[in-house]
Amino acid sequence: MPQFFLNKRLILLLVSIIFLVALIGFSLKDRKELTWSEQFVKDTTGFVQLLFHKPAQLVAGFFENVQDIKNTYKENKILKERLEEYVMLEAEVQTLKKENEELRAILKKKESLRDFVAIHATVIGRNPERWQETIIINKGEQQGVKKDMAVITPGGLIGKVQHAAQFTATVQLLSSIDRKNFISAYVQTKNESVFGLIEGYDEKRKSLLLKGLTFDAKIEKKQLVMTSGLGGIFPEGLPIGEVEEVVPDQYGLTKMVYVKPAANFYDIDDVIVVKRKIDAAQEEEEAK
Repeated sequence: MPQFFLNKRLILLLVSIIFLVALIGFSLKDRKELTWSEQFVKDTTGFVQLLFHKPAQLVAGFFENVQDIKNTYKENKILKERLEEYVMLEAEVQTLKKENEELRAILKKKESLRDFVAIHATVIGRNPERWQETIIINKGEQQGVKKDMAVITPGGLIGKVQHAAQFTATVQLLSSIDRKNFISAYVQTKNESVFGLIEGYDEKRKSLLLKGLTFDAKIEKKQLVMTSGLGGIFPEGLPIGEVEEVVPDQYGLTKMVYVKPAANFYDIDDVIVVKRKIDAAQEEEEAK
């Protein structure tokens, strides 16, 4: 009797395996239509997925919205702080502007070394053999451009007018290897302005050379280097670049600064030729 039941279970197991294999083979067979059981399983699965999909989306969307609100709050806080800084800065600028006007009125001085007249121009030529030395612009003497006027871009100072024709002008770039290309400049430190001369360009480092600085001057990296207006050519306050490295000169008596240029000497399309107002005023008086 037990042997009979054992054989019966074995036969039932074999029949189940055969049925299962047949069912799998039937399912893998390429068919145009599904059986009612497969349709039932797929429909049931799809209904269950649809049933849980919407609530899951709502929950996920809720947490995403909460995170977005947090991010928006943080950004709003940062923007408010910057806006407050901007308002304070604007107020400070207005105060300084008012004080400057009052001081000029007291001294009866209309122009300063910082004021200049802007002449906009476009680069129309550049010699590939002298790419780092000169460019040609479409403004000349007829538009008020003269030799030695400073030339800038939105980034900063790029050079000066070398020659001016009637309708065009040649601009000598600061990257030009010319020992006579001196620019009076200063480094704006925390406590004072340290004056020196831009004398040359290091082609390997792509840096300008600011020389003649006092040895005890406390100059740090990233400090701004600007024109001083004392050379009789450039207006005061034109950005030249920032301090990259400070080293003693070859005799150890003064310091030399490698200046990272503020402007890009290689990609120049539009420029501004600047003329000091104080020079313009003198020319008007001489003409009278």
